[in-house]
Amino acid sequence: MTQLEAKYSNEKEYLQAVRGVLSTIEEVYDEHPEYEKACILEQLVEPDRIFIFKVPWTDDQGNIHVNTGYRVQFNNAIGPYKGGLRFHPSVSLSSLKFLGFEQIFKNALTSLPMGGAKGGADFSPKGRSNGEIMRFCQSFVLELWHNIGPDTDVPAGDIGVGSREIGYMYGMYKKLARENTGTFTGKGLSYGGSLIRPEATGFGALYFVSRMLRERGMDIKGKTVAISGFGNVAWGAALKATQLGAKVVTISGPDGYVYDPQGISGKKIDYMLELRTSGQDIVKPYVEKFPEAVFYPGKRPWEQKVDIALPCAIQNELDENDARNLIENNVLCVAEVSNMGCTEKAVDLFLENRMLFGPGKAVNAGGVAVSGLEMSQNAMHLSWSAEEVDEKLRYIMSAIHDQCLKYGKEEDGYINYVKGANIAGFIKVADAMMAQGVV
Repeated sequence: MTQLEAKYSNEKEYLQAVRGVLSTIEEVYDEHPEYEKACILEQLVEPDRIFIFKVPWTDDQGNIHVNTGYRVQFNNAIGPYKGGLRFHPSVSLSSLKFLGFEQIFKNALTSLPMGGAKGGADFSPKGRSNGEIMRFCQSFVLELWHNIGPDTDVPAGDIGVGSREIGYMYGMYKKLARENTGTFTGKGLSYGGSLIRPEATGFGALYFVSRMLRERGMDIKGKTVAISGFGNVAWGAALKATQLGAKVVTISGPDGYVYDPQGISGKKIDYMLELRTSGQDIVKPYVEKFPEAVFYPGKRPWEQKVDIALPCAIQNELDENDARNLIENNVLCVAEVSNMGCTEKAVDLFLENRMLFGPGKAVNAGGVAVSGLEMSQNAMHLSWSAEEVDEKLRYIMSAIHDQCLKYGKEEDGYINYVKGANIAGFIKVADAMMAQGVV
């Protein structure tokens, strides 16, 4: 860590992700001197390669814009590189390296043959026409297409990249590569996409949380849930939590959060989709449509007294003060549905208080799991029903939970899911790297 901090002192998010893994695997690393001899950690913390490129595009008025595109291919020891593309002004090399590093272990936990990668651009689709977004996506792929493919690197969606953006990128890739393969996931259902992919991250998270609660002798039914965000991930989480008998009482956006004591279910969950597609990126209109709810401008939902807290928006959205609020309010479980949704100090507080805490690489693996299932369907030239995909997703999330139990159960019976997820993912990748030699 000292060497990395000196080398990448300005990449705070990446260093946070690496520190979170290394601090939990020291014991198992020391038990395997062959790892140290092969410098597995030194190899693992550096990406295999990074592509940085300009993305010029023309707006509807004929003005030319130039953004920066990235693809971080981190590790392919267990399968083709796999990870999302994020289009957002906040995209930086540090954020993509953190996401790519996390993706290595997340993908390993699914037990599907996928390596870790991440990419994107500092471009925002918000407020842009379909034509402008199409031209940007085509320019992005024009630079990247040589370095991706169904057995090389399979990008997916992330923040700012939905089925529309995937469609434009895949269309351009198909024209350039002259092949129709499963090179992208998150595709539309009419050309190789998988059922329940938009809901998968949220669905998988609730399957995992249900297992966490059952391990403590509790049932999710009847519990109150605070959710942040209001996009695909939050929508899927709210939908599945409601189906399992819990009551979701919050959603949030950049403008603040909504508290609905009657519960966000039925047509209210449907309205989340309208909010997302409105282009305003705010949640305040919710209280205008459902006046029984209360809007708290500029605040986050973690001040509410709930049983379960699910950060579903972006990294480091739940900080130390939020953690103290939740602990004082006797929250039963906190689970990161967003990638690295909690700050280091917040995670430390949850673990010190021996709370049920689920790290993102385990909790939100449902999204990439269904992306992996989409790759399988494309490779076999078939399509599974929603019930088949959901059954496989439930099985994968249950298996991830079992891996966390195996490596995270401590002497006093406490289950450290952070430690369990990190060790399980690390051992699988490290063993694959050892088997393949220094390459």
